[in-house]
Amino acid sequence: MAKQLQNITVAAPGFFGLNTQDSPIGVDPSFAAVADNCVIDQLGRIGARKGWVEVSTNGSSVLGTSRGIETVYEYIDNSGDKVILSAGNNKIFTGTTTLTDATPTGYTPTANNWKAVTLNDHVYLFQRDHEYVLGTDHDGSFVLEEHSAHSHATGVAPEANEVLAAYGRLWAADITGNKHTVYWSDLLNGHHWTGGTSGSLDVTTVWPTGFDEITALAAHNGFLIIFGKKSILVYSGASSPASMTLTDTIEGVGCIARDSVQHTGTDIIFLSETGVRSFGRTIQEKSMPMRDISKNVRTDLINLVQLQTNPIKSLYSSEEAFYLLTLPDSNTVYCFDMRRQLEDGSHRVTTWSGMYPLSFAVLEGGDIYIGISSGIVKYTGYMDGADKYEMRYFSNPMDFGNTSNLKFLKKFNLTIIGGQNTPTTLNWGYDYTANYTKQAFTFGSANIAEYGIAEYNTTGEYTSSILINTPKVNTSGSGEVVTIGLEAEVNGAPFSIQKIDIHALLGRLI
Repeated sequence: MAKQLQNITVAAPGFFGLNTQDSPIGVDPSFAAVADNCVIDQLGRIGARKGWVEVSTNGSSVLGTSRGIETVYEYIDNSGDKVILSAGNNKIFTGTTTLTDATPTGYTPTANNWKAVTLNDHVYLFQRDHEYVLGTDHDGSFVLEEHSAHSHATGVAPEANEVLAAYGRLWAADITGNKHTVYWSDLLNGHHWTGGTSGSLDVTTVWPTGFDEITALAAHNGFLIIFGKKSILVYSGASSPASMTLTDTIEGVGCIARDSVQHTGTDIIFLSETGVRSFGRTIQEKSMPMRDISKNVRTDLINLVQLQTNPIKSLYSSEEAFYLLTLPDSNTVYCFDMRRQLEDGSHRVTTWSGMYPLSFAVLEGGDIYIGISSGIVKYTGYMDGADKYEMRYFSNPMDFGNTSNLKFLKKFNLTIIGGQNTPTTLNWGYDYTANYTKQAFTFGSANIAEYGIAEYNTTGEYTSSILINTPKVNTSGSGEVVTIGLEAEVNGAPFSIQKIDIHALLGRLI
């Protein structure tokens, strides 16, 4: 007796993002095993990330054989004038299309890992073992100078790796040989480090673990947050630092990368030894609940973090609704969707490759600038400069809720949003194999063709200016569990996976 053909729908495949942490057996099909060069779009579909277009045009001539642009920052003065600052090849540049060397005369940086902040019409750039530099825009003429060369500077400024502009002053910490003291400038005078209300705080005796070292600073809800590597200190009354008091401590969780700290407006995201963390707090709460953002990719992420020798950078974009964490030595960016959290408190995550970002900046208008080896680029479009890039989605092994029967796949019906003229390969395999059967086709073509083991039909239509492609692919083979994947060569058009309908027969009991 002929068995009935069953239809199995995988709606919004990869909707929950990557899950490489749990056993692949029985994982919700909404998770993905591979989601590279992907984002979760605003409608919950997994799709291709954007690419980049060149902003600076003289990068090769000013960057030489250096790594590239390792710092990008937008400075806005009180009159609204804007200056893009960047750093690479041991120089500080201004400009966008043309990078112009603005390094103070006689000042010789030996690294490019600057932290830039703005306070009271000045921009300040700090990094370890360097006298900080400050910049001022005088009627459209921007000038950078060292602290010691500034006519109104007082005191000896800390050569700190971390700086924060908050509550009307600069806060600096993480100095070679002194990782337990926070220094603050005079009120509204980031270049005054003696006199007035300037001062310092030694936190040696208040670490909950007995010993730690400061790695980052943040401001949140009127509190000063001091991150150690293994613990966190929370001080209240930071608007009057001489009398501020220790309000809360967190033991066992700290921050291991200065530039992983990002303020989302309602929360702070940071990288700890155990993954990407988030803490939310209201003024009424007496404890600080911690959420593990990267729970579903924790082991893979931490293994890559341990390989890093160059600075880890991050970005939060409210417009794109993501938090990016770049691990440059591994050519991997983790992209965390910040629209909503999953039931376990983690966030949906995908990865990016092939972009090689060294630094990030979100401009006032929402544009994202990225520092790469050749200069500054802008996150937009669907090409990496003039190059195509590959988006890859693979499911975890699926048993379709029936663990004891063979599955005979007969046909895939795909619904793809966008993808015009995008060469795509459908993959499927059985029983945990990595040797997939493949079917190649190009969206946007109405031709019917045969490719050996399968044939397909591709139809497209525009609805409200959105291209919807619905290819159909005949399949073969059988197995206990099934893995499916799509590889798309993104070459100028958006590409998102709406759903995958699978026609299958259930065979004998295994």
